[in-house]
Amino acid sequence: MAAATLSKEQRETLLKTLQDRFEKNGKRHEDLSWPDVQARLTRKSRALWTLSEMERTGGEPDVIGRDDETGEYIFCDCSAESPEGRRNVCYDREGQKKREKEGLPIAGNVLDMAAEIGIEPLDEEQYRELQKLGSFDTKTQSWLKTSDEITKLGGAIFADRRYGRVFVYHNTAPCFYRGRGFRGLFRV
Repeated sequence: MAAATLSKEQRETLLKTLQDRFEKNGKRHEDLSWPDVQARLTRKSRALWTLSEMERTGGEPDVIGRDDETGEYIFCDCSAESPEGRRNVCYDREGQKKREKEGLPIAGNVLDMAAEIGIEPLDEEQYRELQKLGSFDTKTQSWLKTSDEITKLGGAIFADRRYGRVFVYHNTAPCFYRGRGFRGLFRV
């Protein structure tokens, strides 16, 4: 795992990027203010590192809400397509091992990459809520957090947006495609 801290310059650059995105996409977080979000972020260096990793891998994280019970701000990957730096991955470690045995090049797996970054893959409900904020994955697909009952049988689910609708599909966990990645959720 990479160092979990950022330099002062990296923090300032990241906060400016996040602020610009926040201000440009007000529909995603109506009734929230950037100074409140920034105040919370500046107190949590690990949170800034996670958001930096989301940004580095192409996720374009943005605030999509606030948890009324905990007060946490909810960040999500809001890139138009599945984050480029998190594509070409299997769903889980078992799937990755099967592909590696076949000698196929693979970038990793969703569950390990998400844990390393410090995010949770979106589940089906969260993905559908994100799609209410814009049109995402119109050319790509995103793996979704999959229930144990499905993964125990060797499967996993993914989704995309086509024809103005969200579609959820299934595939085997070892499956991977250049245009299929995953989106994450992070609470601060």
